Amino acid sequence: MPLPPFRGASPAASAGRGPLALGLPLRRLLLAALLLACALSARAQTAADPEDSPGPLRTVAPVSARKALVVAAHPLAAAAGVEVLRAGGNAVDAAAAAAFALNVVEPQSSGIGGGLFLLLYRAEGGQVVAIDGREEAPASATPGMFLRSDGKPEPFYPDRITGGKPVGVPGHVKALAKALVNFGRLGLARVLSPAIRLAEEGFPVSPRLARQLERQRERLLRFPATRAVFFPNGADPVAAGAVLRQPDLARTLRRLAEHGAEDFYRGEIAKDILHAVNQAPVNPGALRAEDLADYDAPLRAPVQGSYRGYAVYGMGPPSSGAVTVLQMLALLESRPRPDGPSARIHRFAQAARLAYADRERYLADGDFVPVPVAGLLDAGYLAGRSLSLDWGAPLGPVAAGRPPGAAAQAWAPPWDTESDSTTHLSVVDEERNAVALTASIEQAFGSGMVVPGRGFLLNNELTDFSALPADAAGRPTANRVEGGHRPRAGALDGPARPGGKRPRSSMAPTLVLRNGRPVLAIGSPGGPRIIQFVAAVLEGVLGEGLPLQAAINAPHATHLGGTTTLEPEWAGAATQAALRKLGHIVQVERQASGLHGIQIDPDGTLRAGVDPRREGHAAGY
Repeated sequence: MPLPPFRGASPAASAGRGPLALGLPLRRLLLAALLLACALSARAQTAADPEDSPGPLRTVAPVSARKALVVAAHPLAAAAGVEVLRAGGNAVDAAAAAAFALNVVEPQSSGIGGGLFLLLYRAEGGQVVAIDGREEAPASATPGMFLRSDGKPEPFYPDRITGGKPVGVPGHVKALAKALVNFGRLGLARVLSPAIRLAEEGFPVSPRLARQLERQRERLLRFPATRAVFFPNGADPVAAGAVLRQPDLARTLRRLAEHGAEDFYRGEIAKDILHAVNQAPVNPGALRAEDLADYDAPLRAPVQGSYRGYAVYGMGPPSSGAVTVLQMLALLESRPRPDGPSARIHRFAQAARLAYADRERYLADGDFVPVPVAGLLDAGYLAGRSLSLDWGAPLGPVAAGRPPGAAAQAWAPPWDTESDSTTHLSVVDEERNAVALTASIEQAFGSGMVVPGRGFLLNNELTDFSALPADAAGRPTANRVEGGHRPRAGALDGPARPGGKRPRSSMAPTLVLRNGRPVLAIGSPGGPRIIQFVAAVLEGVLGEGLPLQAAINAPHATHLGGTTTLEPEWAGAATQAALRKLGHIVQVERQASGLHGIQIDPDGTLRAGVDPRREGHAAGY
């Protein structure tokens, strides 16, 4: 049964205007994007990975608003959200409008061929709601689907990530449709209108999109439909500043506006998705009509923890984000913050190592694997974990703990291959409803495949599963691939529907409340580093009292896979030498976060946090 909708739609919301009636003048939007292109024309100095490479830090002017605010990864997406708010929509409508617009203007990072997690604070009743729009494995998926005949994993790039086989059932459309039906005001057709307009009339290509097209050229050129959209001049991608029009995508979005989300899962769009995956010119898959038709985006119980008197809410399994963020915060809170950059980085790395060891062993899709969420966040357990390390000593082996409620089975750690190519947006409206939404199609441009005639890219999220189904002793990996159609027992909104396993994610959309009211909405792209990006900002804002923008601007220092990665501002010779003495393998590079958040002051002022490493933008009134 649908949950009750928000009440009190404005006259503008019920005036019956068509899906293209909303809108700021397109010339103003194009000018904003062209100015952005000029400001960001410098290429990146260092490469974070083959998929993404943030450029030098840009200067972000402080942005505040009294009534409503949208922060997203592109100016035109933020403008789409504000447009819908001014038309009578609420935070859910604005978030959906911005997310659909990002499919047009930031197609390398998210879109209707991918998935998302949405966290909502409802001002009416003070309820936090979590919607799971994560992609899932088709029934045909098997634990060894990414292994070669010799039992070793297929090469990750480009073999495993490209074509039809790694495509998971997309959840983006179903999740946004469910959010709009249950919690929005304007409906799917109205919130799609800015994205339809942008796809039809075009937008100036940003330097980041142009750079990623160039980086992914060889992979993308293998698909004729992808070539047609992004390589209009043969082998050369569309250039920065050129206007990109996407008529096929516009027609697809218009069809969704007219026929509803079910067409994506059971109608003409579904048929085209099946053909694209199963007849892919590279690495064809085995997706069935039932895989699409059975997909649901369930409401989940959000994960909740506390940090320095604040209530912190996040997304539970299949995301590992909230549990691991909350573990890190508890571990950091147990240790005084030391002076000096090397000591601070070492402390942060030690907390990350403990939390990630538990993440690797226990966290996966809770409908397929017993996940001891309560035990992992148990205060006594975390106190014991904190005491298990000599925090000031050089790095040594760290193993997963045994939280209360953990199953006897010891899960083997998986290979973690999440991509940085994700996006995050945050919205707060006039009633102080708040949304934190993180969306992805996995690698840059996902599987590389545009659905012929439909104009949107398909994800390759199945590569977020562990390619190794078991360890050398035969113990199964928690995050191994599993198909079949198991009922989704964790849903809160009606009878469970069948579905395949969902790959573990690090996406960590986060809402922070104080005395039952929201004070912060935050999240980031960044693959498995998302957890550390979000934890660092939460510690900075809630623990140290930093303004949100200052906490986002602060240089990153992350620890992953045995390597400590420092942004240049942290990388003085003395700091690097001190860390190496403590056992750190140090590398220096700009990190591909895209932290976009909103802080709510006690007087009600909304203050934006925009990551200077990407093309994010804040807009409000």
